[in-house]
Amino acid sequence: MTEAAALLVERDFAVPDIRCAGCIAKLEQGLVRDRRIAAARVNFTEKRVHISCTPDAETPELIGAFSLLGFEAHPIGDGPTEVDGGASDSRALLRAVAVSGFAMMNIMLLSVSVWSGASGATRDLFHWLSAAIALPTVAYAGCAFFRSAWRAVRHGRTNMDVPISIGVLIATALSLYETATHGPHAYFDGVVMLLFFLLCGRWLDSVMRDRARGGVTALLRNMGTGAMVVAADETSRWVDATALQPGMVMLVAAGERLSADGVVVGGASRIDLSLLTGESAPQAAGLGDPVHAGTLNVEAPIRVRVTAAGADTAIADIARLMSEAAQGKSRYVRIADRAARYYAPAVHTLALLAFAGWMIAGAGWHHSLLIAVAVLIITCPCALGLAVPAAQIVAAGALMRVGVLVKDGSALERLAEVDRAMIDKTGTLTLGRPVATNLDEADATARALLLALARASRHPLSEALTRDLTAAGVTPMTVEAIRETPGFAVEALWNGRKVTLGRPAQPLADSALATQLAIDGAPALTVRFADALRPDAAETIAALRQAGAAPSILSGDRAAAVVPVARALGLTAQTGMSPQDKLAAIARQAAAGHRVLMIGDGLNDGPALAAGHASIAPGSASDAGKNAADCIFLGDRLMPVVQAIRVARRTQAIVRQNFALAIGYNVIAVPLAFMGHVTPLVAAIAMSGSSLIVVGNALRLKGAAR
Repeated sequence: MTEAAALLVERDFAVPDIRCAGCIAKLEQGLVRDRRIAAARVNFTEKRVHISCTPDAETPELIGAFSLLGFEAHPIGDGPTEVDGGASDSRALLRAVAVSGFAMMNIMLLSVSVWSGASGATRDLFHWLSAAIALPTVAYAGCAFFRSAWRAVRHGRTNMDVPISIGVLIATALSLYETATHGPHAYFDGVVMLLFFLLCGRWLDSVMRDRARGGVTALLRNMGTGAMVVAADETSRWVDATALQPGMVMLVAAGERLSADGVVVGGASRIDLSLLTGESAPQAAGLGDPVHAGTLNVEAPIRVRVTAAGADTAIADIARLMSEAAQGKSRYVRIADRAARYYAPAVHTLALLAFAGWMIAGAGWHHSLLIAVAVLIITCPCALGLAVPAAQIVAAGALMRVGVLVKDGSALERLAEVDRAMIDKTGTLTLGRPVATNLDEADATARALLLALARASRHPLSEALTRDLTAAGVTPMTVEAIRETPGFAVEALWNGRKVTLGRPAQPLADSALATQLAIDGAPALTVRFADALRPDAAETIAALRQAGAAPSILSGDRAAAVVPVARALGLTAQTGMSPQDKLAAIARQAAAGHRVLMIGDGLNDGPALAAGHASIAPGSASDAGKNAADCIFLGDRLMPVVQAIRVARRTQAIVRQNFALAIGYNVIAVPLAFMGHVTPLVAAIAMSGSSLIVVGNALRLKGAAR
């Protein structure tokens, strides 16, 4: 990092007028012309702009930079709860859809009489009644387009709302002129229908973005709203989650969700981590153990010293990853950007040519103007603008439902291209937690005693025993006078006999993890533990091969630990690898023309995850691993990796189809409008229909991860 880059600060702004790919291009290219702004990146899904700026840049100055480009901007605070800011926009659009839809039905009803041959005063009456309904509807429902168009024009630029607004206003004015002069035709029905379909497309787009935000909102709602903070003099007070600071000590009651990340400094309990890791079994947390905001304290009160609060918590990090799902700038997004950038000048030129051409041909200003309006309406590139984000947002939502969080929309494009999968062992192919391997050697009595003693202990091996024996349906033996010496053993009385579960009397030769059951001091059973494979590891490896992503193991562990796993899964393995070795291995594959999917979880996997053509990390991965990866999968199953590849490939197919639909529509529609074969009413239906078709095609991805 250069010294100049190190001095930059990051700021986020809400920009509600981001409507299309053209807006994205104008913001990202225009903001950096300000000397205070080094970089700008638009999040289309959330209508946000993230900028890197100099420390001396004041908020009013930055807002001014947005204003010069014709966009209203509002600074966003650092709190993670502010990610959900688009629901009101969707509700406003839905109200406009309802108003325009109701008005459209009534005007169409009135138009039936005109179409049926009404003339003279009767026809004029129906036209005026239509005008009485249409004019307030246009003023209310059209505001979404008029405001955006006015801001653009006022600042010397155009966007797709400018020709839409011009078309609506001219068609409305022509209709009023026809009505006032007793003309035979008025286009109030076409105007309102145009607004209705445009608003339907915009509302669907907004709903999809809300759904992408919905997972973030649901996640953040699981954060505690605050905590009881204990002072040095043992006095306590309630502190809101937004006011928690590192160093404070929280008293977390049983059944309460944590409001900040921290370390246990008093008491011991079980913590439900399912929100963050997908693991359903509560995990033990004792002195010195880290705990995270959003997790649930299940068993007993604990004291937690805050280490991170607000936007610095693990749950806020995951929320940020989720909120970036559709933010990436893939190859297809860049194509749409360029197309939208030239849209407004091109469509205005076409409309002027149509008007001038038909005037020269002797059609008269009235007919020529109608054709120009039809050209303005029918060429709206909504379908092109929706082609990529619609597919990526729906795909990200489908993967979210099966436990895969996509950080970047462009990750789906890269994930679709992989032909190699290089997988770390510990915590990736394996669960990264101890599992008893020889419980089948224990008789029913020994199992019942093991469970009775293990469930009274907070030791990780006791937790593993409790989980495995409970899953096997074992009923614990009745014991008395249970007492634990933390870190050594737990003991009790069973029918007057002393039973103990703790460290083996003699160290094991192979240094394996183990605990020993003793009765009256005599060893009865030594339970060995291993880092077990994920339950569907073999199935996933077979599916990766079938998907054309040849798998292999890339591990920093010693060969003795890796070879049995590789043998069990039928994989080749490279062992004892440093982070530099892993980078070199990926570079060799890339040099050979392969596109590597790196799957890893550890701190040492961070560079490899960043270097892979695409990368996935489990939810239990280190912070470095999760930050470097393109996607994160939750839970114990490995199959979501294959599901992500399949969805990514299907997404790219849908994107290509969307481009073909959008381009095909324009190839057919524009010449027809130019030649005068399309009225404003038909243009409104055709343009909105093309957008709805693209959205509908993208929605086919909704069940793609099943």
